[in-house]
Order: sequence, then C-alpha cells, then structure tokens
Amino acid sequence: MRIGVPKEIKVEEYRVGMTPGIVSLLVADGAEIVVETQAGDGLGLSDADYEAAGAKILPHADAVFAAADMIVKVKEPQAIEIARLEPRHLLFTYLHLAADRAQAEGLMRSGCTAIAYETVTDRAGRLPLLAPMSQVAGRMAVDVGAHALLRPNGGRGLLLGGVPGVAPAKVVILGGGVSGINAAQMAIGHHADVTLFDISLDCLAQIDAQFGGQIKTRFSEPASISAAVAEADLVIGCVLLPGAAAPKLVKRADLARMKPGSVLVDVAIDQGGCFETSHPTTHTHPTFVVDGIIHYCVANMPGAAPLTSTFALTAATAPYIRALATKGVDRALAEDPGLAAGLNVRSGKITYDAVAQALGL
Repeated sequence: MRIGVPKEIKVEEYRVGMTPGIVSLLVADGAEIVVETQAGDGLGLSDADYEAAGAKILPHADAVFAAADMIVKVKEPQAIEIARLEPRHLLFTYLHLAADRAQAEGLMRSGCTAIAYETVTDRAGRLPLLAPMSQVAGRMAVDVGAHALLRPNGGRGLLLGGVPGVAPAKVVILGGGVSGINAAQMAIGHHADVTLFDISLDCLAQIDAQFGGQIKTRFSEPASISAAVAEADLVIGCVLLPGAAAPKLVKRADLARMKPGSVLVDVAIDQGGCFETSHPTTHTHPTFVVDGIIHYCVANMPGAAPLTSTFALTAATAPYIRALATKGVDRALAEDPGLAAGLNVRSGKITYDAVAQALGL
C-alpha cells in the first residue's frame, strides 16, 4: 500500500500525521510512504528526516493525494482536500462529523472510505486514538483558562490558585473522561477549588478515590450544573458522547448568573460544543465574549503543542496504520471490531450510527 502524509492546512495547525520513526516502521513492513514537503516543519521535522526514514518527498498536496492509496492526517479534511479524494482512497484521521454536515456530505460524494480516530475503540471499549489528544486538551484547558482569567486578557483578574489569605478560583469541570481527569489534575496542581460533574456514579467514585478527596464530585443534572456554574470562575466543558454531537449543558441564561469576566473553555467544540453560546475559534483569535463571559473554543487545541501532540498521537495510531497497510482495509476491519467502529463513511454512505442520527443522514 502507498500511504500519503499531506501537510495540515487547518488554521494554526502544526501537527503531522506521521513521524519519521513511524515511517521507518511502515517502510520495513513493505509500505511506500509519500510525504508532502515541509509537512513536519511545524514541529521541527525536516524533509531530510523523512527521506532518511525511507519516505519520498512530493512537492505539493495534489501529488500526495494522486500517488497514495491511504491518506493519514491529523485534522478533518478541509474542502480543498475533500475535492482531492476519490473512491479508491482510504482516509484515516480525526473527522468529528456529527458537528460538520458539509464535511460529511463531501466525504459521501467523494466515495472514499473514511475511518475516524475518535470512534476507534479498544477491547475495553475505550477510545485509544482520542485519548492522547484528550489528555493534551484537558491539560491545556486549565492553562488557557487561567490565562484568560487575568485582567489584561479581559478576565476577572483572578489567580487560579489564590495566595495565602485569598481564596483560590472555583473551577467546574463537566465530564469525568480523559479530558476531564487531566483538567482536574492540572487544576489541583494550581491549588484551585475544583468540582467535577459526570453522569456515572461509578466514574465519580473512581475519581474520588483517585484524587483522595482533593476535588468535589457531583452527579450531573441541569439544576446542579446551573447552580455550580453561577458560582464558578472557570468552567471547562469536557463532555463526550463518542461520535455524537455534544449536549448543551450550559445555556445562555446561565451566563447572566455568572460573574463578569469568568471563563468558559469548551474542549468539546470539535463535537459542536457543550455550551449553548459556543462557536469554533482559532489559536489566532481564541476567545470571544458573550454577556460578559469569556469563551475559549479553539477547535484544534492540541495543535498549539505540536511536538507533544504529534508524538503522543502517532504512537497510538501506528499499530492501526500498520494493520491497514499490511492487511488491507477489508481484512483489517473484519479482524478488529474496534477498528471497524472507526468506520464513518464508505461507498457514499454514513456508517456510524451516532453521526447518522446527528445529521439525519
């Protein structure tokens, strides 16, 4: 199989779908790898690094798509990339289709086979290809939230951890999955006052045990969330329904009860966001204000830490890429139900139920 790695073109996206180390593994398996020139520049990986690993460097994305059978990316394909896809192509990347009808319909029209990182599962039902970026985003959420709380950035002028004699900021985390747990770890490290909500009592019990009572755990229901948000200085939305659109847990009416200059960080924005007032932003313009409340809704948060993010992600994707490359898509999906769960589009149809329901397709 010939595998293509194009340069990411989403705004302020510096990650790359494959490192030279992963290229060398695939070349040893017998795969041919073509990489767009400067694809790894955003994290200091040169064309020479890829060539030394056995890849062929091509001058532009058109050449990569034309040469490759399988396209390995990080972010969802942009319109110009969708236009390059053909029925012969296998696309392996993050898709987040439930919040992106235009992309879903474009992939359907292309006829390609598209496997989404975010819905691949392992034997325990976990999401192994989403987890690394959820870790990064969860940890970043606290840092960007703390930054936004500072007065020069429009915030309340509050230090997240306070100081002796001054109370710390109140941080509310919605969702006790990988992002939520990582956000909690960072918030505790800042000495903030942390409350975490989830709909699973088992999850809350595990988190309570994990953190030794350092955070408050609450069952997630509308009245309790609304009351906690009203008292919060920083709210981090980490809600995840695999492949589906995120539920809107914080309504616009809740903002009127919050303290002016408080901050919402929507880690769930790739899936449509879990705040009613959210819309995607970029690293260039990461925040906006609604009713006096700062919103941070960057749709590719881990792209700001491409070195960490790329190596974490590609370590997780490599076994799946190798399986697809050595076995072919049909055999690889047949032998691994978890990989088959990643299949979102094939032969012009949506194949993942939560996406189909969200988009009515």
